[in-house]
Formats: sequence, structure tokens, C-alpha cells
Amino acid sequence: MKSRLFFWALTSALAGFLFGFDTVVISGAEQKIQALWGLSDTLHGLAIGSALWGTVLGSLVGGWPTDCFGRKKTLLLLGVLYFVSAAWCAVAPDVYHLMLARFIGGIAIGISTVAAPLYISEIAPPKDRGWMTGMFQFNIVFGILVAFASNWLVGQLIEGNAWRWMLGVVAIPSLVYTFLCMSLPESPRWLLSHGQQDAGLAVLRQINPELSSVELDAFANEIAAASQVAPGTTGSAFW
Repeated sequence: MKSRLFFWALTSALAGFLFGFDTVVISGAEQKIQALWGLSDTLHGLAIGSALWGTVLGSLVGGWPTDCFGRKKTLLLLGVLYFVSAAWCAVAPDVYHLMLARFIGGIAIGISTVAAPLYISEIAPPKDRGWMTGMFQFNIVFGILVAFASNWLVGQLIEGNAWRWMLGVVAIPSLVYTFLCMSLPESPRWLLSHGQQDAGLAVLRQINPELSSVELDAFANEIAAASQVAPGTTGSAFW
């Protein structure tokens, strides 16, 4: 397997890292937030859980941007949403701004559960599709682990408004992820299903130069036929 293909899959899977990181990082800040703004138990719970409401919405609508705008553009959008959420949390003047910022991050989390595994499954050859898609799930758990370590480190190094740094630090991996996504090609399946045959076949040749012209043409015909019946279908008999 080419290192380039692994890099593309890993870059997409980093959306899972941000998923885990952004979900758990609030754990180090929630008590300080309640004390700072004198929140009732109800408002405190709503503030801390606001990201989860965004996650529900994002997971419900995540298929729409991936189909309409493409997998790559959706992955880029995730990075932007994560960055905006983290930066806004770091400077939030009150709990309501914080809730809205966390809600935006939650939307990114929800969409990532659709877009990232979908993209990986569409660039991975059949024999590697399982473990490559599994990198997304691994990165979720890894992001959770790093979030706890990050909270501890920030708490040791910063006094006062350490909670703002705990939440704002997510902006750093968000920026890295966004820039890495710029180097990704669009999913060949999405390109072919949207009538961009030359571009789709060009990406397939990058992924596997050993594919013959007959195989490429057969794949393009299969996708064209499948897209008329079930848009966004993944997997293939030979790719």
C-alpha cells in the first residue's frame, strides 16, 4: 500500500481525534465554569451538554454536505468549525456564548462521524478498507486520552483562567487538521457519481496505478449506475 494513501486516510481519521479531544476537554473546565458564572445546576448541565446536542444535529444532517459539496470540502469544513468553536470558547464572555460555541463544535463532531469514515472507505482498497476505516475509531479514543493529559498539563502550567486555555487549545490541532485536509484529493466515487469522470479516474490512478483501463472503465460504469439508484453508496466488487 502506498504511503500516500495511508497519509490521506490518516488525515481524514484525525477528525476522530478532534472528536474525542473536543468532547472530553470540557471535563477539566466544568467546575471552574460553574463557579465563575454562578450557574444553577440546570444551567450548568445545559452548558456542559451543549456540545452533545450539536453532535445529535450534526450526525443527522452529516450526509447532506458530504453528498452535495463533496467529502473533501466537508472535511475542511469540520476543521473550520472545530477551530471556531475552540477559539470562541477561549474568549467566551458569558455562559451563553460558551454554549453556542460548544454547540458548533458538537455539530462538527456529528458530521465527522459521517464524513470521515465515508471518505476513508471510498479511497481504501477492499483488502485494507476495514483497518483503515478503523483508524477513525482509534483516533476518537486517542483524542480522549490526549484531552485528559492536556487538561492536566494546562492546569499545572497556568493559573487563573486555565479553563479557557483547556478549551482553546483544541484550536491548535484543528488548524493542523484543516491544513492537512487541503492536500487531500476528492473521493473518486463522489467525483464519478457527480459526472466528473476524468477527475475521478485520475484520483483512482493516483491510488492504484496498476489498475487497467478496463478496470477503470468498469468502475466508472458501476458508480454511474449505482448513483442513480442509491447516491452515496460505498464499497465495490473490485474497489
